[in-house]
Amino acid sequence: MGAKFYRESGVDLDKANELVKRIQPLVRTTFHGGVIKDIGGFGAMYSLNCSELKNPVLVSSTDGVGTKLRVAAWADRHNTVGIDLVAMSVNDIIVQGARPLFFLDYLAMGRLNLDVVEQIVGGVVAGCKEANCPLIGGETAEMPGFYGEKEYDLAGFAVGLVENSDIIDGSSIHVGEVIIGLASTGLHSNGYSLVRRILLDRMGLKPDSFLEECNRSAAEELLAPTRIYVEPVLKVLKQFRISGMAHITGGGFYDNIPRILPRACRALIRKGSWEVPPIFRILQEKGEIPEEEMYHVFNNGIGYILVAEPEETDDLLGLFRAMGEKAYTIGEIVPREDDGPPVQIVS
Repeated sequence: MGAKFYRESGVDLDKANELVKRIQPLVRTTFHGGVIKDIGGFGAMYSLNCSELKNPVLVSSTDGVGTKLRVAAWADRHNTVGIDLVAMSVNDIIVQGARPLFFLDYLAMGRLNLDVVEQIVGGVVAGCKEANCPLIGGETAEMPGFYGEKEYDLAGFAVGLVENSDIIDGSSIHVGEVIIGLASTGLHSNGYSLVRRILLDRMGLKPDSFLEECNRSAAEELLAPTRIYVEPVLKVLKQFRISGMAHITGGGFYDNIPRILPRACRALIRKGSWEVPPIFRILQEKGEIPEEEMYHVFNNGIGYILVAEPEETDDLLGLFRAMGEKAYTIGEIVPREDDGPPVQIVS
Protein backbone atom coordinates (compact mmCIF):
# COMPACT_ATOMS: atom_id res chain seq x y z
CA MET A 1 0.00 0.00 0.00
CA GLY A 2 1.62 3.24 -1.15
CA ALA A 3 1.71 6.56 0.72
CA LYS A 4 0.33 8.71 -2.10
CA PHE A 5 0.04 12.04 -0.30
CA TYR A 6 3.47 11.69 1.32
CA ARG A 7 4.95 10.93 -2.10
CA GLU A 8 3.29 14.02 -3.54
CA SER A 9 4.95 16.00 -0.73
CA GLY A 10 8.34 14.79 -1.94
CA VAL A 11 9.01 11.64 0.12
CA ASP A 12 8.73 8.32 -1.69
CA LEU A 13 8.55 5.43 0.81
CA ASP A 14 8.39 2.84 -1.96
CA LYS A 15 11.67 4.14 -3.34
CA ALA A 16 13.20 3.99 0.15
CA ASN A 17 12.21 0.33 0.48
CA GLU A 18 13.66 -0.39 -2.95
CA LEU A 19 16.91 1.24 -1.82
CA VAL A 20 17.26 -1.18 1.10
CA LYS A 21 16.87 -4.12 -1.29
CA ARG A 22 19.54 -2.69 -3.60
CA ILE A 23 22.19 -1.94 -0.99
CA GLN A 24 21.75 -5.02 1.25
CA PRO A 25 23.96 -7.26 -0.93
CA LEU A 26 26.67 -4.58 -0.94
CA VAL A 27 26.58 -4.07 2.81
CA ARG A 28 26.66 -7.81 3.57
CA THR A 29 30.08 -8.05 1.91
CA THR A 30 31.54 -6.09 4.85
CA PHE A 31 30.16 -8.42 7.55
CA HIS A 32 32.25 -10.70 9.71
CA GLY A 33 31.57 -12.86 12.78
CA GLY A 34 30.66 -10.04 15.15
CA VAL A 35 27.62 -8.86 13.17
CA ILE A 36 24.41 -10.35 14.57
CA LYS A 37 21.67 -9.11 12.25
CA ASP A 38 21.24 -7.84 8.70
CA ILE A 39 20.56 -4.13 8.04
CA GLY A 40 16.97 -2.92 8.15
CA GLY A 41 16.24 -3.39 11.85
CA PHE A 42 15.61 -0.64 14.36
CA GLY A 43 19.07 -1.01 15.87
CA ALA A 44 22.30 -2.57 14.68
CA MET A 45 23.75 -5.31 16.88
CA TYR A 46 27.35 -6.41 17.23
CA SER A 47 28.70 -9.22 19.42
CA LEU A 48 31.64 -7.92 21.43
CA ASN A 49 34.30 -10.56 22.14
CA CYS A 50 36.58 -9.28 24.90
CA SER A 51 37.98 -12.65 25.96
CA GLU A 52 41.55 -11.63 25.13
CA LEU A 53 41.31 -8.25 26.91
CA LYS A 54 41.57 -7.63 30.66
CA ASN A 55 40.22 -4.08 30.65
CA PRO A 56 38.62 -3.29 27.29
CA VAL A 57 37.92 0.31 26.33
CA LEU A 58 35.59 1.44 23.55
CA VAL A 59 36.81 4.30 21.34
CA SER A 60 34.31 6.18 19.16
CA SER A 61 34.48 8.82 16.46
CA THR A 62 32.11 10.66 14.18
CA ASP A 63 32.82 12.85 11.16
CA GLY A 64 31.64 13.91 7.73
CA VAL A 65 33.15 14.69 4.33
CA GLY A 66 32.58 18.46 4.37
CA THR A 67 32.31 20.53 1.21
CA LYS A 68 34.14 17.88 -0.80
CA LEU A 69 30.55 16.78 -1.43
CA ARG A 70 30.13 19.94 -3.51
CA VAL A 71 32.99 18.74 -5.69
CA ALA A 72 31.30 15.35 -6.08
CA ALA A 73 28.15 17.11 -7.26
CA TRP A 74 30.21 19.36 -9.58
CA ALA A 75 31.79 16.28 -11.18
CA ASP A 76 28.65 14.11 -10.85
CA ARG A 77 30.87 11.39 -9.38
CA HIS A 78 29.77 9.94 -6.06
CA ASN A 79 31.62 6.63 -5.77
CA THR A 80 34.56 7.79 -3.64
CA VAL A 81 33.10 10.13 -0.99
CA GLY A 82 31.94 7.08 0.98
CA ILE A 83 35.59 6.02 1.30
CA ASP A 84 36.35 9.49 2.66
CA LEU A 85 33.54 9.11 5.15
CA VAL A 86 34.95 5.88 6.57
CA ALA A 87 38.53 7.16 6.55
CA MET A 88 37.77 10.29 8.54
CA SER A 89 36.44 8.28 11.49
CA VAL A 90 38.57 5.12 11.48
CA ASN A 91 41.81 7.09 11.10
CA ASP A 92 40.88 8.97 14.26
CA ILE A 93 40.16 5.75 16.16
CA ILE A 94 43.51 4.10 15.43
CA VAL A 95 45.30 7.18 16.81
CA GLN A 96 44.45 5.79 20.27
CA GLY A 97 45.67 2.34 19.24
CA ALA A 98 42.13 0.99 18.84
CA ARG A 99 40.94 -1.55 16.29
CA PRO A 100 37.73 -0.44 14.50
CA LEU A 101 34.82 -2.75 15.29
CA PHE A 102 31.94 -1.41 13.21
CA PHE A 103 30.68 1.57 11.25
CA LEU A 104 27.34 3.30 10.70
CA ASP A 105 26.44 5.98 8.19
CA TYR A 106 23.83 8.71 7.79
CA LEU A 107 22.84 10.08 4.39
CA ALA A 108 20.34 12.92 3.92
CA MET A 109 19.27 14.25 0.53
CA GLY A 110 16.59 16.41 -0.99
CA ARG A 111 15.22 13.74 -3.32
CA LEU A 112 16.16 10.08 -3.26
CA ASN A 113 18.21 9.14 -6.31
CA LEU A 114 18.77 5.40 -6.12
CA ASP A 115 21.71 5.39 -8.53
CA VAL A 116 23.53 8.14 -6.62
CA VAL A 117 22.86 6.49 -3.26
CA GLU A 118 24.14 3.18 -4.59
CA GLN A 119 27.36 4.91 -5.67
CA ILE A 120 27.75 6.54 -2.27
CA VAL A 121 27.08 3.34 -0.32
CA GLY A 122 29.41 1.47 -2.65
CA GLY A 123 32.15 3.84 -1.53
CA VAL A 124 31.29 3.33 2.14
CA VAL A 125 31.44 -0.43 1.59
CA ALA A 126 34.85 -0.15 -0.11
CA GLY A 127 36.15 1.93 2.80
CA CYS A 128 34.79 -0.50 5.38
CA LYS A 129 36.43 -3.42 3.61
CA GLU A 130 39.77 -1.63 3.57
CA ALA A 131 39.42 -0.88 7.29
CA ASN A 132 38.12 -4.41 8.05
CA CYS A 133 35.20 -2.70 9.73
CA PRO A 134 31.67 -3.95 8.95
CA LEU A 135 28.95 -1.50 7.98
CA ILE A 136 26.24 -2.72 10.33
CA GLY A 137 23.59 -0.03 9.93
CA GLY A 138 22.70 3.50 8.99
CA GLU A 139 19.98 5.87 7.89
CA THR A 140 18.98 7.41 4.59
CA ALA A 141 16.66 10.40 4.91
CA GLU A 142 14.74 12.05 2.08
CA MET A 143 14.24 15.70 3.08
CA PRO A 144 12.58 17.81 0.35
CA GLY A 145 12.55 21.50 1.10
CA PHE A 146 15.57 21.17 3.37
CA TYR A 147 18.14 20.06 0.80
CA GLY A 148 18.04 20.92 -2.88
CA GLU A 149 17.00 18.17 -5.29
CA LYS A 150 20.61 17.15 -6.01
CA GLU A 151 22.09 18.04 -2.62
CA TYR A 152 23.06 15.60 0.10
CA ASP A 153 25.11 15.34 3.26
CA LEU A 154 26.95 12.46 4.90
CA ALA A 155 27.93 11.58 8.45
CA GLY A 156 29.79 8.53 9.69
CA PHE A 157 30.08 6.86 13.08
CA ALA A 158 32.76 4.34 14.08
CA VAL A 159 33.41 2.37 17.25
CA GLY A 160 36.69 0.65 18.09
CA LEU A 161 38.23 -1.41 20.90
CA VAL A 162 41.55 -1.24 22.73
CA GLU A 163 43.04 -2.73 25.89
CA ASN A 164 43.28 0.00 28.53
CA SER A 165 47.00 -0.58 29.05
CA ASP A 166 47.59 -0.27 25.29
CA ILE A 167 45.92 3.13 24.85
CA ILE A 168 48.19 5.57 23.01
CA ASP A 169 47.57 9.15 24.09
CA GLY A 170 50.92 10.87 23.58
CA SER A 171 51.66 11.19 27.31
CA SER A 172 54.90 9.20 26.96
CA ILE A 173 56.29 11.31 24.10
CA HIS A 174 59.71 12.65 25.06
CA VAL A 175 62.59 14.71 23.70
CA GLY A 176 64.79 12.83 21.26
CA GLU A 177 62.06 10.77 19.62
CA VAL A 178 61.54 10.78 15.86
CA ILE A 179 58.44 11.81 13.90
CA ILE A 180 57.48 9.50 11.04
CA GLY A 181 55.02 10.66 8.42
CA LEU A 182 52.82 8.54 6.16
CA ALA A 183 52.00 9.96 2.76
CA SER A 184 48.54 11.25 1.98
CA THR A 185 46.76 10.55 -1.29
CA GLY A 186 46.34 14.27 -1.87
CA LEU A 187 43.88 16.70 -0.32
CA HIS A 188 41.96 14.00 1.59
CA SER A 189 38.80 15.71 2.94
CA ASN A 190 39.96 19.05 4.29
CA GLY A 191 40.20 22.61 3.05
CA TYR A 192 37.69 22.18 0.25
CA SER A 193 35.97 25.52 0.78
CA LEU A 194 39.30 27.14 -0.08
CA VAL A 195 40.01 24.60 -2.83
CA ARG A 196 36.69 25.32 -4.53
CA ARG A 197 37.21 29.06 -4.26
CA ILE A 198 40.61 28.86 -5.98
CA LEU A 199 40.22 26.08 -8.52
CA LEU A 200 36.51 26.13 -9.39
CA ASP A 201 35.43 29.73 -8.83
CA ARG A 202 38.61 31.66 -9.64
CA MET A 203 40.26 29.37 -12.21
CA GLY A 204 36.99 28.00 -13.61
CA LEU A 205 38.19 24.40 -13.83
CA LYS A 206 35.77 21.82 -15.25
CA PRO A 207 35.67 18.18 -14.18
CA ASP A 208 37.55 17.08 -17.29
CA SER A 209 40.12 19.92 -17.14
CA PHE A 210 43.52 18.25 -17.33
CA LEU A 211 45.97 19.16 -14.56
CA GLU A 212 49.30 18.56 -16.23
CA GLU A 213 51.31 18.69 -13.00
CA CYS A 214 49.07 16.01 -11.46
CA ASN A 215 48.81 14.00 -14.69
CA ARG A 216 45.05 13.55 -14.33
CA SER A 217 41.79 15.43 -14.60
CA ALA A 218 40.59 17.93 -12.04
CA ALA A 219 37.78 15.57 -11.00
CA GLU A 220 40.19 12.67 -10.48
CA GLU A 221 42.57 14.80 -8.43
CA LEU A 222 39.98 16.53 -6.27
CA LEU A 223 37.97 13.37 -5.61
CA ALA A 224 40.93 11.10 -4.80
CA PRO A 225 39.72 9.38 -1.60
CA THR A 226 41.29 9.83 1.80
CA ARG A 227 43.90 7.18 2.62
CA ILE A 228 42.78 4.65 5.21
CA TYR A 229 45.72 3.85 7.50
CA VAL A 230 44.10 1.14 9.63
CA GLU A 231 45.87 -1.99 8.38
CA PRO A 232 49.46 -0.68 8.24
CA VAL A 233 49.23 1.18 11.57
CA LEU A 234 47.72 -1.77 13.46
CA LYS A 235 50.42 -4.07 12.10
CA VAL A 236 53.13 -1.67 13.24
CA LEU A 237 51.60 -1.43 16.72
CA LYS A 238 52.03 -5.19 17.14
CA GLN A 239 55.80 -4.92 16.65
CA PHE A 240 56.89 -1.48 17.84
CA ARG A 241 56.36 0.84 20.79
CA ILE A 242 54.72 3.99 19.48
CA SER A 243 54.52 6.99 21.86
CA GLY A 244 51.92 8.99 20.00
CA MET A 245 50.07 9.33 16.71
CA ALA A 246 48.08 12.03 14.95
CA HIS A 247 45.70 12.06 12.02
CA ILE A 248 46.60 15.15 9.95
CA THR A 249 43.12 16.29 9.10
CA GLY A 250 41.26 19.61 9.49
CA GLY A 251 43.68 22.13 10.98
CA GLY A 252 46.72 20.59 9.33
CA PHE A 253 50.01 20.28 11.19
CA TYR A 254 49.51 23.23 13.50
CA ASP A 255 46.23 22.09 15.06
CA ASN A 256 46.53 18.29 15.06
CA ILE A 257 50.04 17.57 16.31
CA PRO A 258 49.67 19.67 19.51
CA ARG A 259 46.71 17.47 20.52
CA ILE A 260 49.12 14.68 21.48
CA LEU A 261 52.18 16.59 22.73
CA PRO A 262 53.16 16.88 26.40
CA ARG A 263 53.64 20.48 27.55
CA ALA A 264 57.44 20.21 27.60
CA CYS A 265 57.72 18.92 24.03
CA ARG A 266 57.79 20.61 20.65
CA ALA A 267 57.46 18.93 17.26
CA LEU A 268 60.15 20.09 14.87
CA ILE A 269 59.02 19.36 11.30
CA ARG A 270 61.58 19.57 8.50
CA LYS A 271 60.29 20.76 5.13
CA GLY A 272 61.70 18.89 2.16
CA SER A 273 61.84 15.58 4.03
CA TRP A 274 58.89 14.20 2.10
CA GLU A 275 57.38 14.45 -1.36
CA VAL A 276 54.68 17.14 -1.59
CA PRO A 277 52.02 16.29 -4.21
CA PRO A 278 51.74 18.93 -6.93
CA ILE A 279 48.14 19.85 -6.07
CA PHE A 280 49.39 21.71 -3.00
CA ARG A 281 51.86 23.77 -5.02
CA ILE A 282 49.09 24.62 -7.48
CA LEU A 283 46.81 25.81 -4.69
CA GLN A 284 49.53 27.85 -3.01
CA GLU A 285 50.57 29.58 -6.22
CA LYS A 286 47.13 30.19 -7.72
CA GLY A 287 45.63 31.19 -4.40
CA GLU A 288 48.67 33.18 -3.25
CA ILE A 289 48.43 31.39 0.10
CA PRO A 290 51.15 32.05 2.70
CA GLU A 291 53.20 28.96 3.54
CA GLU A 292 52.15 29.04 7.19
CA GLU A 293 48.48 28.91 6.20
CA MET A 294 49.16 25.95 3.89
CA TYR A 295 50.36 23.98 6.91
CA HIS A 296 47.38 25.19 8.93
CA VAL A 297 44.72 24.15 6.41
CA PHE A 298 46.08 21.22 4.40
CA ASN A 299 48.02 18.02 5.04
CA ASN A 300 50.61 18.96 2.38
CA GLY A 301 51.29 15.32 1.58
CA ILE A 302 51.41 13.83 5.10
CA GLY A 303 48.16 12.26 6.26
CA TYR A 304 49.29 10.55 9.47
CA ILE A 305 52.23 10.78 11.87
CA LEU A 306 53.77 8.46 14.44
CA VAL A 307 56.29 9.25 17.18
CA ALA A 308 58.85 6.54 17.95
CA GLU A 309 62.33 5.89 19.33
CA PRO A 310 65.13 6.84 16.90
CA GLU A 311 66.77 3.41 17.00
CA GLU A 312 63.60 1.86 15.59
CA THR A 313 63.20 4.32 12.74
CA ASP A 314 64.82 2.24 9.99
CA ASP A 315 62.85 -0.88 10.88
CA LEU A 316 59.60 1.11 11.09
CA LEU A 317 60.15 2.72 7.72
CA GLY A 318 61.07 -0.64 6.22
CA LEU A 319 57.88 -2.28 7.48
CA PHE A 320 55.67 0.54 6.24
CA ARG A 321 57.31 0.48 2.83
CA ALA A 322 56.98 -3.30 2.66
CA MET A 323 53.23 -2.78 3.11
CA GLY A 324 53.16 -0.29 0.23
CA GLU A 325 53.11 2.88 2.32
CA LYS A 326 55.25 5.90 1.49
CA ALA A 327 56.83 6.66 4.85
CA TYR A 328 59.34 9.36 5.78
CA THR A 329 61.28 10.66 8.76
CA ILE A 330 59.90 14.19 8.85
CA GLY A 331 61.11 15.57 12.17
CA GLU A 332 61.90 15.06 15.82
CA ILE A 333 60.73 15.95 19.31
CA VAL A 334 62.71 18.77 20.91
CA PRO A 335 62.37 20.77 24.15
CA ARG A 336 59.69 23.43 24.21
CA GLU A 337 60.16 26.77 25.89
CA ASP A 338 57.35 28.06 28.11
CA ASP A 339 56.18 30.56 25.52
CA GLY A 340 57.29 28.58 22.46
CA PRO A 341 55.00 27.11 19.81
CA PRO A 342 54.16 23.39 20.06
CA VAL A 343 54.92 22.89 16.36
CA GLN A 344 57.73 24.47 14.38
CA ILE A 345 58.25 23.91 10.67
CA VAL A 346 61.77 24.60 9.46
CA SER A 347 63.79 24.23 6.25
